[in-house]
Order: sequence, then C-alpha cells, then structure tokens
Amino acid sequence: MSFSRTIAIAGVLAATAAAAAEIPQEQRRSGFTFMTPETQTMQNDDTANPGMLWVLDGEALWNKQEGNAGKACADCHGDAADSMKGIAARYPAFDKTLGRPVDLEQRINLCRTNHQQATPLAFESRDLLAITAFIAKQSRSSPIEAGSDPQLEPFIAKGRALYTQRQGQLNLACSNCHEEVWDKRLAGSAITQGHATGYPLYRLEWQTLGSLQRRLRACMTGIRAQAYDFGSPELIELELYLMSRARGLQVESPAVRP
Repeated sequence: MSFSRTIAIAGVLAATAAAAAEIPQEQRRSGFTFMTPETQTMQNDDTANPGMLWVLDGEALWNKQEGNAGKACADCHGDAADSMKGIAARYPAFDKTLGRPVDLEQRINLCRTNHQQATPLAFESRDLLAITAFIAKQSRSSPIEAGSDPQLEPFIAKGRALYTQRQGQLNLACSNCHEEVWDKRLAGSAITQGHATGYPLYRLEWQTLGSLQRRLRACMTGIRAQAYDFGSPELIELELYLMSRARGLQVESPAVRP
C-alpha cells in the first residue's frame, strides 16, 4: 500500500464519527457485491476466473501420491466433490490433538506430515495455494459455519480483540475501515465489510492467487504495523474471527478482487 493511500485512509477515518459496532447480521454483504460488473463477471465465469488455474493444479495434486507413505489425498478422501463439500466453510476448526484452531492450509500440511509422511508445503507456495483452492472450490455456495464449535469461543474472542485493536504508526484497527466506513470509497475503490468469503482468491493487484493471511499481513504493513508471521496464533485467531463474522454468507472460492 502506498504512503499516499495510507494517508488517504487516515483522512477518511478522521472524517467520520461512526461508532465502532459490529455490522448487524441482516446488513452483512460479501465483498463481491461491492465489485464492478466486470470483476463480478470474471469471478462467475470459470473460463475467465484466473484462480481456476490454481484449482486445476490442485486437482492434479489431490490425485498425486506423495511422501514416504506413497499416498494421495484421494486415497483417503476419494472424490473431493463429495468428501470436501462444505469443508472450507468450517475452517479454521479446532484440532483436539493440538488444543487450538488450525486453518485449512495447516490442516492440509498436518495431513501431509501425519498420513502421507511428506514435507509440509510452504505458506503461499503455489502447491499449497493450489490444493487449498481446489478443496475450497468444493464448498462454493455452502454457507459459512466457522466458529460454531464451543471450543473455539476463547480463540474467537482473541481474534475479535485483535480486529478492534489499534496498531501501527497510523494507529488504526481493522474495524476502523470495515465496520465504520464500509459504505464509503477510498481513491475510487469500495471499502467493503471485509468478509473472508472467497479465499484463497485472485487479487488483480497481486496478479496471482493469495491466502487470507497474505491479505491480513498486507493490511498490517499498510498501517505501518509489524505483521505477524504466517501461521502464527494471532493470524489464525484473526482468521477465525473473520470467518465466524461472515457466518451465513456463502463460500465463493476462488473469488476475484481488485
């Protein structure tokens, strides 16, 4: 994010006196509804959606035998269209062995190490994004259910605290943009409600597919804050809160955004 853009954000926020309260459930909208018709068409047409290139790679990886165990995802889970339907709508989910939530990328890597005896895939690597996008696509149109497990409540609370915590040199919180001024525009672009309905998604600014954690880290850098490491408990808790906040909206993966 450029310096002039961050200054513009500060100006927009200084000009509003809106209270930092959660958006009522009946008013919650996917970021898709804020996009231009051209961007919406790109997302809706699988032949035009660039994210589908990663989905196709993910399908190949789903059927590829990996690791010392010589197993493919399909060997355990069969047809992803059946076994993975609705799965992405439930993540991050509580892991009983670890005693904490894990997101979908972490679950994939746990399966790789525990069942395939394979090396974990690096965060933001093409292979991890591809297999995640392939699995997430099977949940398209499924209502988001993340956060419904009572064991997740303390972690959701931590995520919400981080979401409303001012930080960085610009002294801004996520909620300052996505709760207080979501119905306004910044430098010609819509300020959305910040619901995580379409990750991993293809961002035109990036010219590639990216995870929700990449987007969160970019926002932190934009407000001149120290970004948390990929896979850190803080990012998982924030991701969990955002998904629970979007509960009832539909999964759109792979979405397309500006």
